[in-house]
Amino acid sequence: METGDLNLACAWALVDGLVAGGVRDACLSPGSRSTSLALALARHPDVAVRVHLDERSSAFFAVGLARATSRPVAIACTSGTAAAEFLPGVVEASQSRVPLVVLSADRPPRFRGTGANQTIDQVGLYGTYMRAGLDLPVPEAPGQEAWWRQAAREALEATRSDPVGPVHVNCPFEEPFAPLRDVALPPPSGESLDLPDRPEAELTLEEADRLAALVTGARGAVVIGGWPGDVSEDATFWSDSLGWPVFAEPTSNARRPGRSLAAGQAVAGDRTWVLAHQPEVVIQLGAAPTTRTTQAFVASADGLVVADRWHLDPDVERRASWRIAVDADALGRAIGERRLQPAPAEWTEAWRDADDRGRVALDGFLDATGEPFEPRIARDVAAAAPPGGTLFVGNSTPVRDLDLAMAPRDELRVMANRGASGIDGLVSTSLGVAAAAQGPVVALLGDLTFLYDLGSVAWNADGGIDCTIVVVRNGGGEIFSLLPHLDVPERRDLFVTPHRTDLGALARAAGVGHIQVDRGADLVPALAHAAEATGLTVVEVVVDRARALALREELRRTVADALR
Repeated sequence: METGDLNLACAWALVDGLVAGGVRDACLSPGSRSTSLALALARHPDVAVRVHLDERSSAFFAVGLARATSRPVAIACTSGTAAAEFLPGVVEASQSRVPLVVLSADRPPRFRGTGANQTIDQVGLYGTYMRAGLDLPVPEAPGQEAWWRQAAREALEATRSDPVGPVHVNCPFEEPFAPLRDVALPPPSGESLDLPDRPEAELTLEEADRLAALVTGARGAVVIGGWPGDVSEDATFWSDSLGWPVFAEPTSNARRPGRSLAAGQAVAGDRTWVLAHQPEVVIQLGAAPTTRTTQAFVASADGLVVADRWHLDPDVERRASWRIAVDADALGRAIGERRLQPAPAEWTEAWRDADDRGRVALDGFLDATGEPFEPRIARDVAAAAPPGGTLFVGNSTPVRDLDLAMAPRDELRVMANRGASGIDGLVSTSLGVAAAAQGPVVALLGDLTFLYDLGSVAWNADGGIDCTIVVVRNGGGEIFSLLPHLDVPERRDLFVTPHRTDLGALARAAGVGHIQVDRGADLVPALAHAAEATGLTVVEVVVDRARALALREELRRTVADALR
């Protein structure tokens, strides 16, 4: 066999093996040395390939696809810095427990360390963020296809390790990269790899007895952070059976009517009220709380139990008196089977009454504001997102404003890149979620986040993806107005990074729809109009930064007055 034929045969065996293990989507960035990978992916009938000019965007797009489908997604690129561009997306996938299979083409090992063109040391490139790294042999003789197929099995087994995450398969190729003629590839094997399931992490009998003794009759609370999957049933157990307030972050997908607090952030933000209603024990499920408000509430408890299997840092301040590596549903089942006393009636009623009053005050204030500002935007976007759809929320202020203002609702998935919590690649990730075609997708992003990943908008404008991207145009860097940076003299130039970019002109140049919203009451109609359109639509909501800061303080005082 000629070299080009061997390259394609090995690449085909690798791809067919990945398909046998459940891979159905691949994101590809063009390159020469990755020709065999590209041909194998494109010619396999069971793989949907999306081409991205930018490897960084491609990796984040794949994160969205994998997150939405709960299946591993392959990303492929040529050698050199192309593979390095995958790193931010790989980090996010690793931190947020998303399965990716990174396929990097490479020069043969003899070129490493020689200064050869487009050559870097790609082995171990992603460090500890990979669950496994495989450096495959150069295709040199017939029969090596079996090695490459076996690599697919090993890679997929590694993605399912505990915790789930990305793997790296480095694929060296000799020239010529493409077959010199039209080579007949073997038919797809149609195999289905028997990969091991991840066993559920459960409480021991001793742990269950200890936890039951801790929670029975206690004045407690539950905080549910971001979690891979839906833990809403656990919220029902804690709120209904024990009568505890449940703080469910939107990304937990446990903020449901009757199952969690409707104004938890607003109530907990009033330190006077919280000091008079401090919990004896807090059960924290999932990742560490996003907001400082919830972090302070957790810290106020006499005892803290962190129950989490997936996250690196659910207890970053080391306040927990007990940390359990357990799945949330197993935790609820273990102690739900026991006869437990609920919290004192006055504890339950105090929180329910405060939550009701806080929600009324919150909504009343937001409805009365004529101009849009961030909490109202977050509330209205979450409420208006179509049933059965997904809301993808950006980092910095959007995810925090959503936690403050989102009312509990059903039939909506909320997603975010909270593994590494960067602003890079968030447009790409939301488009990857939309490409999974599992219902309407709305993204809520800041203006700097949008500009950072603008290339993804241009590249996917005609990609057949339907998505509404709500951009809060508040001049950039709003998060720094809410931190101690507010008093730093150089705050505006060094942290806020103001811009005067015409987002409408950029949208039109990219060939996507654009709607500008200047009044608070116009946002929901704009979202309805965008939902009826096809392709990408940018809904730009203009916010007066100084006025928004003043409104935040007025909102805080309004809720505090309602709780007195």
